[in-house]
Amino acid sequence: MTESVLANPTRNQALSAQQRLRGKVYATPVLRNYDLDEQCGAQLWLKAENMQRVGAFKARGAYNAISQLTADQLGNGITTYSSGNHAQAVAWAARGFRLKATIFMPTNAPAIKVDAVKALGAEVVSVGTTSLERHAAAKEFAAESKATIIEPFDDANIIVGQATASLELQQEVTARANGAILDELFVPVGGGGLLAGACIAFEGSPTKIIAVEPEGCSSMKASLAAGEVVAMEPGPTLADGLKPTRVGELNFAIAKDRVGKAITVNDKEIGEALVKLLLTTKTLVEPSGAAALAGALRSATKGTRVGVLLSGGNIAPATLANLLRTHG
Repeated sequence: MTESVLANPTRNQALSAQQRLRGKVYATPVLRNYDLDEQCGAQLWLKAENMQRVGAFKARGAYNAISQLTADQLGNGITTYSSGNHAQAVAWAARGFRLKATIFMPTNAPAIKVDAVKALGAEVVSVGTTSLERHAAAKEFAAESKATIIEPFDDANIIVGQATASLELQQEVTARANGAILDELFVPVGGGGLLAGACIAFEGSPTKIIAVEPEGCSSMKASLAAGEVVAMEPGPTLADGLKPTRVGELNFAIAKDRVGKAITVNDKEIGEALVKLLLTTKTLVEPSGAAALAGALRSATKGTRVGVLLSGGNIAPATLANLLRTHG
């Protein structure tokens, strides 16, 4: 894990990260579409992180975390474990810092994501199918090589980096809507870094934050209900980026008092949302990136102003073709 003094990251620290990332990551667009508004019954503000570097919000946290490493840590290289988007983000950031990166990915990771990581110059090691297996392998490698682990989600520097996506959304809504704020914000949840970042970005705001997970992969929903982190074996889902065995401890600590509701969506809803977004707005996301929209289309409060984080856009052509045949 990266060394950090941000044991309890705050909005001010996220604002500092926003300045640090300026010119390194994209300030992605916020999309509006009246047809989607009509279908949802609410005013949707879609934060298009599918248009981010490496096609996902993960670039924000990875770059921010690596930028905080010491000279000695940088000299020993970095490692991480990821199902895909964080792997690409770390590989991209490592290339920018000219670092050696060794990345542990699941044996069933989409080929498009594995190939993208390799193309960025990182070494890929395939290990198991769960985040626990990948984490164990990365820890063993780090102990032997002295490489620094760039955690996928449970790290303060990662969280404040991810928070910058929500900060940008909040700032743009206020600028474009004459000082108005979002009533609700739908956030997809895997390990919980994007959710924790959203909680920080909207610190002190009345905006209701809604966590969205795939059915069968709802560690955050179970953890919020139990009042402590609950591990669960993730079931099958289209949203391969949203299936960790457990959410991060720090992410849960931030989210437990600030998340207004946690919901789940099924593969049919995710697929329909993905295709609807593509046909309506000409915007392509991956299944994980469509999860929050699926939640908003079903559960957004009518007549309100609703934010949706489209977390990524790295989809395999075969998966897209199948979803178009099924839902197009």
